[in-house]
Amino acid sequence: MILKSRTSLLSLIVLLVAGPCATSSRAADTLSPEVRRLQTKWEAIKFGVPEGDEQTKQMNALGDEADAVAAHFPGMPEALIWDGIITSERASMASTFYALVFAKRARDILEQAYNLDPAKLDAGATTSLGVLYYRVPGFPIGFGDKAKAGQLLAQAVKLAPSGLDAWYFYGDFLYTQNEFPKAVEVFQHALKIPQHPDRPLWDKNRRLVIEEDLAKIEEKR
Repeated sequence: MILKSRTSLLSLIVLLVAGPCATSSRAADTLSPEVRRLQTKWEAIKFGVPEGDEQTKQMNALGDEADAVAAHFPGMPEALIWDGIITSERASMASTFYALVFAKRARDILEQAYNLDPAKLDAGATTSLGVLYYRVPGFPIGFGDKAKAGQLLAQAVKLAPSGLDAWYFYGDFLYTQNEFPKAVEVFQHALKIPQHPDRPLWDKNRRLVIEEDLAKIEEKR
């Protein structure tokens, strides 16, 4: 799933990086051409277009495309996962009011995917839902729920033992909860996961973020 903090209402950062986060999808050749296109375009916009109006414009256009793909393939968890991830990205780029609207919509989409197959795409729906639940504010502003986030992310790493995003976001969650020793353990496990040969840009950026978080934890000690 990646969400970025751009509003005072939602403390959302790159998903995702997953934002929602971006599932690694090692079995990329099993994706339909339409879903693979969403994944490829998300990476290009996320990592290749500078933050600002143009990136927002392109992500919104991709969001419309993702909605259409999900509607065309009802019941396909892969399409729903990427629709949810891209909708989460749109939340991170929107104004305060619309950020929460998009976040709720992403949650609903990802819940559909989770109910179909929580393990699909390296636990993509499970991971992305967990990210939303710990990064969106709780009641009365939003639907955030730290306990539920922890349960989902712990489930994600069990479902995806080689899923880089699942391990990164679980570590990030632990870090935000000041569980530093456990976060370090999880981050270090993530860095030991073999690099993804088909998605070098995403893989490189995710590992850089993990190393930055490890450095921040070290500074706190």
